[in-house]
Amino acid sequence: MRRTRSLARAWRAIGRGRMLARRALVLAACVWLSVGAAGVHAAPADALRDQFVALSDALRNSPFQRPLHLVSIETDDTLKGEIHAVLEHGFGSVRAALVEPANWCDILILHINVKHCMLEPGGQLAVRLGKKSAQPVDEAYPMLFSHRVDSARPDDLEIRLEAPEGPMSTRDYRIRLRAIPIDRGRTFIHLVYSTQVGLAGRIAMTTFLNTVASGKVGFTVVGRDGDGRPEYIGGARGMIERNTLRYYLAIEAYLDALSAPPTSRMERSLAAWFDATERHARQLHEMDRADYLEMKRAEYWRQRRLGWKPRS
Repeated sequence: MRRTRSLARAWRAIGRGRMLARRALVLAACVWLSVGAAGVHAAPADALRDQFVALSDALRNSPFQRPLHLVSIETDDTLKGEIHAVLEHGFGSVRAALVEPANWCDILILHINVKHCMLEPGGQLAVRLGKKSAQPVDEAYPMLFSHRVDSARPDDLEIRLEAPEGPMSTRDYRIRLRAIPIDRGRTFIHLVYSTQVGLAGRIAMTTFLNTVASGKVGFTVVGRDGDGRPEYIGGARGMIERNTLRYYLAIEAYLDALSAPPTSRMERSLAAWFDATERHARQLHEMDRADYLEMKRAEYWRQRRLGWKPRS
């Protein structure tokens, strides 16, 4: 009898040992998975920090007279502009502002070609692209951008705006922004603006570049003239570079205006955006300051009449 009881106690001890071992294995697996997941999320932020270090000389000696580096890429079916830049704003305020989809209407409307922006249910942005002049909403090209926050951690922000179709038979419009803090009052960002261009889009774009946009240039220096002055990239790459910088300047102007009272933020951001573009008048000048402000004020109030309300 005593032997039977001893065997029973032994088996129970073995069972408890197995149960504890299983719990230990489960706990170890959970820890491993959480660490692995953190590593996956941290990797892009670490890569952006490495880019900040690698671009330190380019940012310090930027021809834009600010810490900003711009490049463009053109392939058979893709146009892409990329900006790395330092914002003079703390990461917390940048993250808080840009994770809200409604705030992107305040940003996008600064761009000279954006005629309207409305926040739709589900956080989508109904945008209208049009002329560099006053234009009725229903005559501008409609685009529907999704707004997705891929990361909003204390040290990493990633936001994507994507639209399936665009003007001139283009498609897959993407605005992607990634940001990290670099010190208490500054933020390093990587902004990508891209679109896909098929055969029909390429034909339409070529016609546009050879007529309406004839003589327009971007920022990449491709040579020097006889007097040593820079010659800039033209064509589709010039176009994508101009628009990438316009969107960056819109983000910067919006963030700068947040220090003003809510009732005067739009006016301040409009003035800041125009003044920033005029520093690069060779590429970005389209109209006089008074004409731009008048046009954009009208578009802003039109948005409000149609139901859009600014966030305080």
